[in-house]
Amino acid sequence: MTAFAQHVYVRALEHHFIIGSKIYQYIGANYWYGGLLSVVKGESGKRRIQTELDFLKNNGVTNLRVMVGAEGLSTYPFRVPESNQPEQGVYDDKLMIGLDYLLQEMGKRKMKAVLFLTNTWEWSGGFGQYLQWNGYGPQPLPKTPEYSWDKSKAYITQFFNCDNCKAALDRYIKHIITRKNTFSGFKYADDPAIMAWELCNEPRPMGTANTPLYVQWISHTAALIKSIDKNHLVTTGSEGDIATDNNMDVYQAVHADKNIDYLTIHIWPKNWQWFKDTSIIAGMPTIISNTKNYIDKHVAVARKLNKPLVIEEFGLPRDKHSFDIKSSTNSRDGYYTYLLMQWLQSKNNHDVINGLNFWAFGGIARPIPGQLFWKPGDDYMGDPPQEEQGLNAVFDSDVSTWKIIRGAAGIKSKPVVARHGNKKAFR
Repeated sequence: MTAFAQHVYVRALEHHFIIGSKIYQYIGANYWYGGLLSVVKGESGKRRIQTELDFLKNNGVTNLRVMVGAEGLSTYPFRVPESNQPEQGVYDDKLMIGLDYLLQEMGKRKMKAVLFLTNTWEWSGGFGQYLQWNGYGPQPLPKTPEYSWDKSKAYITQFFNCDNCKAALDRYIKHIITRKNTFSGFKYADDPAIMAWELCNEPRPMGTANTPLYVQWISHTAALIKSIDKNHLVTTGSEGDIATDNNMDVYQAVHADKNIDYLTIHIWPKNWQWFKDTSIIAGMPTIISNTKNYIDKHVAVARKLNKPLVIEEFGLPRDKHSFDIKSSTNSRDGYYTYLLMQWLQSKNNHDVINGLNFWAFGGIARPIPGQLFWKPGDDYMGDPPQEEQGLNAVFDSDVSTWKIIRGAAGIKSKPVVARHGNKKAFR
């Protein structure tokens, strides 16, 4: 590794992240749509990126988890319509210019990006798209009459048996990592704004039968990335042992791989039914208890492997499960406080939790009153198209939440108001 590389890239040294000679521990956000803004909205998208990155940096958020791009084209309304691989092996690099722009602007602010390369879930194409391209028939899609969870699992698990699917994804990964940024001039493999490549958003074997092939795929893909890019970290994007039917041995095995630099977990109290319906307040003792247990058992694996751990997704709806941006966030604020304290305690004790990325930053976008789901032409925000808009997103106007984040980041100055067009953003 060159002196330049040692100075600007994030490295994993035992159970810490390092930049140069300093430990790197961060509060981050999921900003999955960031690479789409400037290509979908043009100059206004660029201004939005600048405003939102300044807002995040001023509020102590220095790391963003971002989608590289969607795969495939579809009329299914609950997915990202813009695709940088509209057909298998055909790449629309015009869309990649949006990610170029985001990375350049992050680099200017010394922010770091974690880029996930594909998806288990249908909302950006992902594994199901490769299966459709390779003759496995249509993917079962949520919110359609024929959908069931069991059908979806049985379909997606076929990816690990599909050599053509995996080879196509390999080619796509090579295409992305060898790309040159049109703004900064950096090859992606050399870009200091990138912290890590993530194999997949929430990879799952979708059953025990293909678990060995799942482990092999993670090992193969991590080695492929390392063979192309010597500068950046690689991680899985795993939710934790919930992704492998609570088999911690599988979770440990994939993160023990020599080319996997750090561990990840996601925590979803709503999706995992840790509370019922809208009774978030009543469910908070269970939510906190289950969260503690989930973190603790994955921390134990990270300590055993002597690698860093990142809590890279967590979220909670607004109070009473409201999608109204004016509704309160008391339960969410309490949950964020708890998780940020876990990060702070680990930081102060030099333990394994090095970062966390809340899901997700909604920025200056706003849900449309009376409209639950995203439609083409709407502003992107933290909630992907398949989820109710305003479900988990933290907007710039959520002052109480930002006060908690700022406090954990050690920022004592009072927030000021920034303006983007006729919108206000606290920073």
